[in-house]
This record gives sequence, structure tokens and C-alpha cells, in this order.
Amino acid sequence: MSTDTQTQIQTLINTHPVILFMKGTEDFPQCGFSYQVVDILQRNRAEFHCVNVLEDEDIRQGIKTFTNWPTIPQLYIQGEFVGGCDIINELHENGELAQLLAKFTITTA
Repeated sequence: MSTDTQTQIQTLINTHPVILFMKGTEDFPQCGFSYQVVDILQRNRAEFHCVNVLEDEDIRQGIKTFTNWPTIPQLYIQGEFVGGCDIINELHENGELAQLLAKFTITTA
């Protein structure tokens, strides 16, 4: 992975408190795993930023190297890698994800 790609990924992670590297967009996920994670984040009313790895091959491959995690989607909360789809599902089911996302939830008036 190039230094530029690594810097770009780190900047994205530092800029967005909750960021999901995924295939597709929040409105149009391009794989079932990305869809599941977006759905879970939305059910938790989380504010999050998406990076569509299908738009940039360097980011798509670079994020796998960056975390040493072979699959996409990948969720980061406050700069920390949380996991992929299976881990996010597990954290959601046991209530831990809601705790991690508590200060990033969308509130309604």
C-alpha cells in the first residue's frame, strides 16, 4: 500500500468519529454484508460516514492492508477498528454496539 493511500485512510478515520468502509453507499449497498452493517447502524440511529471502496481500488485494497483484515465492510469508531459484518452483528446482538455508538446517535426534537 502506498504511503499516500495509508495517509488518506488514516485521515478519513481521524476525520469521522464513525466510519464504514463498504461496497456501495448507505442508500445503495452493493453487497449483503455491507447492507447488514448499514442496517444495524441505522437501527442504532448512529451518525456515520460511508466510504464506497468500489470507487477507489487503492482504498479498496489499502483498507485491507491497513487493518490486516481481509474483508469489507470495516467499521471504525473513534479511530478504532471495530470489525466486519460478523463482529458487528455479534456486538449488536449482545448490546455492546449500542454502547459504543451511544454518543453518536441521531437525536430527534
